[in-house]
Amino acid sequence: MHHDRRVQEEPELTRHDPTAAATTVPGPADRDVLSGTCPPAVPDTAWEDLVSAALLGTERRPIPAAGDRDPAAALLDAAAVRTLERRAGLLPAVARPLPSPAPADPRDPLPPAARHRLATLLADRAAGGRRGTAPVLAELLPQWLTAANRHGYRAPDDLLPGLLDAARARSDLRDGVLTFAGPRGRWLAGLNPDWKFALRAAATGAAGAAVPSDPAGVHRLWEEGLFAERTALLTALRQRDPAGGLDLLRSSWPAERAEDRLMFLDALRTGLGPADEAFLEEVLGDRSRNVRTLASELLALLPGSALSERMARRAAACVVPQRTPGGVVVVVEAPHECDAGMQRDGITVRPPSGRGERSWWLSRLLESAPLGLWGERFGGLTPEEIVALPVADGRQEELHAAWGRAAVARGDVDWSRALLGSPLAADAGATAGERTAMLAVLPADERAEWVAGHVSAYGPGDAFQFLGACAVPWSEPLGRAVVDALDIARDAGGYPWSLSGVMGLAERCLDPELSGRLEALTVAAEEPAGPAPGTEGYWSEAFQRLAGTLRLRAALHRELDDPGAEG
Repeated sequence: MHHDRRVQEEPELTRHDPTAAATTVPGPADRDVLSGTCPPAVPDTAWEDLVSAALLGTERRPIPAAGDRDPAAALLDAAAVRTLERRAGLLPAVARPLPSPAPADPRDPLPPAARHRLATLLADRAAGGRRGTAPVLAELLPQWLTAANRHGYRAPDDLLPGLLDAARARSDLRDGVLTFAGPRGRWLAGLNPDWKFALRAAATGAAGAAVPSDPAGVHRLWEEGLFAERTALLTALRQRDPAGGLDLLRSSWPAERAEDRLMFLDALRTGLGPADEAFLEEVLGDRSRNVRTLASELLALLPGSALSERMARRAAACVVPQRTPGGVVVVVEAPHECDAGMQRDGITVRPPSGRGERSWWLSRLLESAPLGLWGERFGGLTPEEIVALPVADGRQEELHAAWGRAAVARGDVDWSRALLGSPLAADAGATAGERTAMLAVLPADERAEWVAGHVSAYGPGDAFQFLGACAVPWSEPLGRAVVDALDIARDAGGYPWSLSGVMGLAERCLDPELSGRLEALTVAAEEPAGPAPGTEGYWSEAFQRLAGTLRLRAALHRELDDPGAEG
């Protein structure tokens, strides 16, 4: 079994290294194979089959078509060719024309230090990352891509396969990778089915996909294009000519499938205006319930639309300010039926599982009614004053939740601020998800201030969603509040992995300028007596990793900002 041992002793020959393409030079035979001028000199064996043969032995798992050759030599030759293919990012074809040359990319090349850093980040991603005190480099890749794209750099050709592999594995990287990879990345993706996601993204308008500017080209693409291409076309038209986009949609609306009508209708959010009302009113009679519901939602977002006025009258009948000796009390009465008019306006008779019928009808009315209604209904009170009024029969949470969804849908800052309440309020009546959605409506500085107050009052334990809604890098007050809260959690005992989500966010979102503030926290203090031995060492390690990550992030930006910087 000497051939089995030979494969096992040379693992580096077949390991995929995304940074190795720069130093891999194919020989004449390899170039012939890749060009398609001759068939492969080794069996056409899948990579998984080669791995199985290496692990089990060529006697138990023979190499197909090895013939009279030494099995070990055939295995190594096949592995060498497959390794070259994987490094090149190209699946070879036999007896077919060479692909057209890659298009030019006129953007500036990466500075040398930044290019080396990118290769390191990609290699760490392929290796699966590490913990301990070392930063997890792969988690810094999204920020690196954002910064590189902001500078307008182009991706190094030899790192395109590693970038596309990273984007294939992580959908959150795709927009950044495709922008950075540019036209050469999309060209390369067309040669490998593993990267077909890049072509789909281009078809939907990502990464600079072109849309015809001439009327004939627009109509031809609308009539003959794939669904993703048609959606991208409609969205692009709505951005620059909302009326033209609507006319295009009207031209084929009756012939579209229900699921396609739903997606096309959603594209009308772009450039939504009064001119769309007549069409949306027609769609309220669509044969698809989902399409009718979406049309109702869009009409509700149009100020002054006939539907929003109808919803306002219905909602006003359900929410009544009632004067009592103790002051004004809000009385809520849900509808007793869902009549034909309500159904035509998009309110479904049957509620989702777990919701009562009348409660469901009420919430849909309140979400669809214009928020300006309530100032008039309550005698000119502000949103803060209305929200502060007591609600009879324990229906405050239900009422405020519906108002909150209406505020988020319309991006209403005043109502979102009022319903969000103070960061010091222990029980706001809203879920963390609902409060996070309202937070996202506020300006970035106000959002950070609110979360900083909440973290200072209650610690970081339940603040993960709130922190994720804040702009990166975190403001100095928010960053200081998070670091202080982590230090307090350390003193309180327990292990840092109970706050691993917040620690991970801190590594990615803290301002690198705070790295100096963390130095004192990296030293393990004397271990306190208690039920959690070893916590000081774990916390020291976590803070060392956090400080190291911040220093590394500072270096990443320095390398991109200054072409002459050293990493």
